[in-house]
Amino acid sequence: MNADIRWLDDPEIFRVNQLPAHSDHEFYASEEEWSSGKNSLVQSLNGNWQFWYSPNAMSRPADFFRMDYDASDFDRIQVPGHIELAGYDRIHYINTMYPWEGQVYRRPAYSLGKNDRGRGMFSQAEYNPVGSYRREFDLEKGLQGKQVFIRLEGVEQAMYVWLNGSFVGYAEDSFTPSEFDLTPYLKAEGNLLAVEVHKRSSAAFLEDQDFFRFFGIFRNVSLYAKPRMHVEDLWVKPVWHPDGSGSISAEFRVSMEEGVSGRMEILLKDRKERTVFTHEILFPGGCCRGVGCVMGQKDLGTVEAWDIGSPCLYRLEVRLYDTRGRLSEVVPLQLGFRRIEIKDRVIRLNGKRLIINGVNRHEWSPESGRCIGMEEMKRDMEILLQNHINAVRTCHYPDQTPWYRLCDENGICLMAEANLESHGSWQKMGEVEPSWNVPGSLLQWKEAVLDRVRSNFEWFKNHPSVLFWSLGNESYAGDVLLAANAWLKERDDSRLVHYEGVCRNREYEDGISDVESRMYAPPDEVRAWLENDPKKPFLMCEYMHDMGNSLGGMASYMELLDQYEMYQGGFIWDFIDQALYVEDEMTGHPALRYGGDFDDRPSDYAFSGNGIIFADRTEKPAMQEVRYFYGKYR
Repeated sequence: MNADIRWLDDPEIFRVNQLPAHSDHEFYASEEEWSSGKNSLVQSLNGNWQFWYSPNAMSRPADFFRMDYDASDFDRIQVPGHIELAGYDRIHYINTMYPWEGQVYRRPAYSLGKNDRGRGMFSQAEYNPVGSYRREFDLEKGLQGKQVFIRLEGVEQAMYVWLNGSFVGYAEDSFTPSEFDLTPYLKAEGNLLAVEVHKRSSAAFLEDQDFFRFFGIFRNVSLYAKPRMHVEDLWVKPVWHPDGSGSISAEFRVSMEEGVSGRMEILLKDRKERTVFTHEILFPGGCCRGVGCVMGQKDLGTVEAWDIGSPCLYRLEVRLYDTRGRLSEVVPLQLGFRRIEIKDRVIRLNGKRLIINGVNRHEWSPESGRCIGMEEMKRDMEILLQNHINAVRTCHYPDQTPWYRLCDENGICLMAEANLESHGSWQKMGEVEPSWNVPGSLLQWKEAVLDRVRSNFEWFKNHPSVLFWSLGNESYAGDVLLAANAWLKERDDSRLVHYEGVCRNREYEDGISDVESRMYAPPDEVRAWLENDPKKPFLMCEYMHDMGNSLGGMASYMELLDQYEMYQGGFIWDFIDQALYVEDEMTGHPALRYGGDFDDRPSDYAFSGNGIIFADRTEKPAMQEVRYFYGKYR
């Protein structure tokens, strides 16, 4: 198969040869590697890459992936990172509108009729920048002789991948890891990896979030190899029961090299390292790739619950052995016993009413934009805990895996949001006008949206901190989101599903979202809703909007918690200012600049600055209000 530039225009083509999403579990080749944290099965490709910037697809070096291509005049760029922050293209912040509005006329394919397919919309656009990345590498010893895969954790917005001159695959969805099988094209030494990244594709209509519009390879890139026996996917389902007991079941998918057979050993240990139970599953010879197996429910007696602020974690250990007793793989997984449910129209966690003292959190650094690491994540967690913040909505896309683990370990509950926002397709100049809304009920957009929702679930399904799946943000409502809600409810009955947009289209309120979710409704409006015999518990997925000298009047929302049990709290908009350091023209010192400060038009200007902390993670005065009220109602 050859790459086709026309895929950029087609909403029905969003993955080519991309592997299905799976659980984000770690795996090691030996006990020693697990203990040390050094993994011979993983090789990082982060670092200095060759790079060429083009203003559009027509002017890109189309053959740059070939082994004999002369790239001696290419620049160098750091991966991960945003292309704009490396000095190319232009920095642009905008909120609800699509970034091309007022400059180029575009409507989503099929939104104006079945014959309106959007051909050439992005593939032939005069402005649609392209980043052509090249990286040479030798395969490290631990990966040689094995099946090897590449994982690109975040690439914005559409990418084509080649290895050693052969086309590997294509993918969209900027904030979900993409994996491809490199094995057929791989050599021990002298490999050439080429990645072509396009700033916009049909996915741009689904990724209209309130943020700076960057592009490039902005999260980690790595290779990983599979041992002879490998856990491809696992879903462990621990349950806390009202009598204080626990039970656990699990689903596994295991691959084995041809002719290999063996067994799986499963242990569960509590936080004092005591073994709670063991289980064994045998794999007969002749099984090959993708063997599915199930561990039925195990009743465990009394267990310690995972709870907000009290996150008791157990550890599941999975080991794969061949028939000669040789260890092939170790998989450690932290898990927690908890129960999230709606009872008497009230959300309850482990039988107690859930009160959400939450924030919406973008991934952000004033130096590197949405390209952040563990240092920023750990500091964010410290700030949450110091200020009695107990919940985070991952607005409006999946975060990096380490963040979910930090929330597991620190007792922060998550509303895990899929990468979807199509704000500009239904709200124009502040008015609801969904004449060309996507995804709406357009069948041609259905699979792309379902794929984003499925992938969000598959990657993060094992995290006890995830109490809500969120279908996305501000995309109106229609049959596509109805189908996405139905898929989640059928697949996972252990969590709640959230979506705010049904308040704009009440036709779908009985089929989408377990909760009534609103943005910025005044307290009296919330009170009126709660006093009118509502069907669902109520939460504010965005409220307070901390822009400028804001956050006054928080008490009027917090008092509702005392007055109405069905009111569950909410998530402040938002956690951190989106602002970038630049050198001040007058002083020569670093200064923070917001939307509109980069001659970016159209722009929503300082609307990028509505966090309860500044971009440098200094607390704003408004945090005093947050700390007081969230501490009072924790």
